[in-house]
Amino acid sequence: MTPEQISAAAEALFQAEETGQQIGLLSLAHPGMTMDDAYAVQKALVARRIAAGRRVIGWKIGLTSKAMQAALNIDIPDSGMMTDDMLFESGATVPRGRFIQPRVEAEIAFVMKAPLAGENVTRADVVAATDYVAPALEILDTRILRADPATGQTRKIFDTIADNAANAGIVMGAQRHAVDAVDLRWVGAILSCNGEVEETGLGAGVLNDPALAVGWLARRMAMYGQRIEAGQVILSGSFIRPVECPPGSSIAADFGSFGQVAVNFA
Repeated sequence: MTPEQISAAAEALFQAEETGQQIGLLSLAHPGMTMDDAYAVQKALVARRIAAGRRVIGWKIGLTSKAMQAALNIDIPDSGMMTDDMLFESGATVPRGRFIQPRVEAEIAFVMKAPLAGENVTRADVVAATDYVAPALEILDTRILRADPATGQTRKIFDTIADNAANAGIVMGAQRHAVDAVDLRWVGAILSCNGEVEETGLGAGVLNDPALAVGWLARRMAMYGQRIEAGQVILSGSFIRPVECPPGSSIAADFGSFGQVAVNFA
């Protein structure tokens, strides 16, 4: 993609978020689109959000499970940026119309106390740089159509990455834990919608260890001259499938002794 095409795609995605009107598949409009193109669009989109007065507060990691990678025919995770307007308190109600097609996932959030950077970041480095971990929900949305109505072509990984890895919001639980106080592989959640259990899962579903996912992010960012900053929140990846949240949905995630987190959709 040319710089002009990247800029135009980012602006179209920004306007889709502002208006609630989805755009067509970028991978269909640009058949030669690459992963580098997709991340360039994402970077331009986040720059547009910052220019509109928003502030980066962290990063999300997606597609960490084998099932989700197989669905998109890739073998690596993806990532996106989170801004301050995406943050919701546990128990908050999301206004009707805030998102287009919201879904939620249960995740473990890492809050950093020191920068994390470099091509050789290890799990020990992640632990040393982490202030605490907490239960969280990620709210997903799509500013790009899930499928092209004319051809039936579905979104590709390039569409998802360009669309800020489908990130739309984060709901943080109040509980805080030292990162080495619990075995994150065995931290699980029961996610319910309107009182009905929809999904369950364990942290091991995230690259066998959510801390390894944070290390992957730091190494990927190093390829682009970026780093995780102190104070940032990192959503380490979902260990359940995304759950649809139409209007009237009340979501509760029970992480047992690790904590609880909830959000409602008006």
